[in-house]
Amino acid sequence: MSDSSTSTELAARLREMVAGLAPGDRLPSSRELIKRYRVGPATVARAISALAAEGAVVTRPGSGTYAAVRGRPEAEPVDTAWQTVALTDRAVETRLIAEPLAPAPADTITMDGGYIHRSLQPTRALSAALARAARRPDAWDRATASGLPALRAVFAEIVGGGVTPDDVLVTSGGQSALSIAFRAIAGPGSPVLVESPSYPGALAAAGAAGLRPVPVPLDAEGVRPDLLADAFTMTGARLLYCQPTFHNPTGTVLSPERRRQVLRVARAAGAFVIEDDFARHLGHGGPVLRPLVADDGDATVVHVTSLTKPAAPSLRIGALVARGPVMERMRAVRMVDDFFVTRPLQEAALELLSAPSWDRHVRTLGADLRERCSRLAAALSREMPTATVTSVPAGGLHLWLRLPPGVDDTALTAAARQRGVAVSAGTRYFATEPPAAHLRLGFAATADHAELDEGARRLGAALRDLGPREQ
Repeated sequence: MSDSSTSTELAARLREMVAGLAPGDRLPSSRELIKRYRVGPATVARAISALAAEGAVVTRPGSGTYAAVRGRPEAEPVDTAWQTVALTDRAVETRLIAEPLAPAPADTITMDGGYIHRSLQPTRALSAALARAARRPDAWDRATASGLPALRAVFAEIVGGGVTPDDVLVTSGGQSALSIAFRAIAGPGSPVLVESPSYPGALAAAGAAGLRPVPVPLDAEGVRPDLLADAFTMTGARLLYCQPTFHNPTGTVLSPERRRQVLRVARAAGAFVIEDDFARHLGHGGPVLRPLVADDGDATVVHVTSLTKPAAPSLRIGALVARGPVMERMRAVRMVDDFFVTRPLQEAALELLSAPSWDRHVRTLGADLRERCSRLAAALSREMPTATVTSVPAGGLHLWLRLPPGVDDTALTAAARQRGVAVSAGTRYFATEPPAAHLRLGFAATADHAELDEGARRLGAALRDLGPREQ
């Protein structure tokens, strides 16, 4: 072969050579190929690269080039039936947190999500915070199990009420915090009282921990203390999960008097209260009540907070706040789970919270959410006059819509998907049978106000699709 021969011709020769080799056999060295085929080093390199891209050979720097393992005939299906017996009955239920329907088409209007749209995220501030965090000389060092002291101090300051950094445990978002708290506080088979309706992610986490959710109704002022006391007495529960501020899905805020009553009832029952404060930074511009833990003098409250909702889905940083042995138990659970939260993300969260732009973002986000909430409520009133928005919340990301009698929420959810709008069936938010059919409608995940109007129009059309009997 002359020096003008192409790498394509050499690749063809080598392909023939590889066909006669056994998998793992070594090809001649580059020096030998240059000599044998009288070509240059670049030609050999290009030919070898072509064969490697095809999967015919495997190159190992410093060792050589080897014939790749050829495709094997399709194996017989593996019999995994034995696993059904070995795994017993500890199934982890994801139905509540994963829609059973197929992924929506690309042009579907998203009103079933729990995160803010990209246009509402502090993208520039997040990028700058991550860049500054990455430049720290110790950015990739191990973090302590409790989290960076400076970040714990910021969370303690946000909570207030005498909470110290030692009372804070940094977690990988709010869902991780709930999982840790449920497993640390109550044993499998124990009852846990929950508001009805409640957050499906909490119901799923409680179920995965082996707990039995017991619903306690709420009204316009939040969970009812009288029924809460009865539930503690009847079940012997030692744990309550609640969302006192901008409850998901109803948007309800637990009134000041009831906050005091709930703490008294829980303390009398010798029970813990898990306070899910996910919406602390999602107020629509008005005052936001102090968290329960800030006024808890008996270490009854285990407080959960997160930066994911007001910032971005992938900022998986949250915190647990508690005092006493329960904090040691939760710290031990998290160490067994994953040792600590990745340090660069903690550093980025600290940079974000410490920058002046964070407070500006929260104020701007609140104004945007208020406008979106009002816009959707008006559109629903116009497009779905037979349905009822239970209340227009002062914070959060959702509206809770009560459907007219006779309408099945899951059927309407499917019909809406056919119309190109994704919504959440209210059934998912109840631990037992729902008293009425509802939908949870998000107003923060759409691109703009026009999408909210169009989403309400499509949803109204879907309701009419179900026919006169459903209306």
